[in-house]
This record gives sequence, structure tokens and C-alpha cells, in this order.
Amino acid sequence: MKLEVKRFEFGTNYTIGRMYVDGVFKCFTLEDKVRDVKVFGETAIPEGIYTVVLDESTRFGRKMPHVLNVPGFEGIRIHSGNTDKDTEGCILVGMNWAGGDFIGQSRVAFTMLYDKMVEAEATKESITVEVGNAVEAREK
Repeated sequence: MKLEVKRFEFGTNYTIGRMYVDGVFKCFTLEDKVRDVKVFGETAIPEGIYTVVLDESTRFGRKMPHVLNVPGFEGIRIHSGNTDKDTEGCILVGMNWAGGDFIGQSRVAFTMLYDKMVEAEATKESITVEVGNAVEAREK
């Protein structure tokens, strides 16, 4: 299963992207600001391709998608949330975005995505996420 995050909106404190699953758009993403120098809890992860596993999260108290081997980061998850205040480097997902630093219907998006990951895991399919900038990317 290949997840892709194509970042396209770079705000003052946030980054918006589109998430694709095996090439099909599924939801929006919200991350912290992309920075050249990491600020703890306020920086998006670097562009790259990462392995994703479902493992137990002490913070969430259940199995959650865990993005592995992110340089300079630990504990990166994909989870629900609506603004950059809900992430500390993690990738948030939501079904809608009307501009600015808010994504909506986050739990709906997360449940849909998580169910697809559980299916992939059950068939021993590897899960990766490729994080990068979209062609139409713009800064605010």
C-alpha cells in the first residue's frame, strides 16, 4: 500500500497536503510548518519515503499508524486532528479543507485510512508513505 502526501499550501504555522492511497486521492493532510531548521513540536517531517507500521501507541492507548525512521524525529504518527495545535510533527488527516489551517471531518478520514491499513497489514502488504511537494505548491 502506497500512501502519498503531496504538500501544496505552506502557511505561517501549518502545511496542507493531499493524501493519495495507491494513486487515488482520499483526504487532506495537515502538518506543522516546513522549516529548514527543526523546532521541536513545530516542524513538519522532511520529504522522503518512509515505512509505516501499525503498532501500539502509549499516547493514544491503541494501535496507530507509526511512520518509521524519520531523520531527527521520533514517534511520528498519522492521526486525526484539526489544526497545527493537534500535531507535534505528525501527519493529520481530514476529509475537507476550505483554506487556512483547519481540516474537517478528521475522524472520518482517519477511520477510512486506518481500515485500509488494517486490510493491507492482514494480507502482509507493506505500507509506505511518500512525503513531498506538489507541482502547484505555494507559500503564504
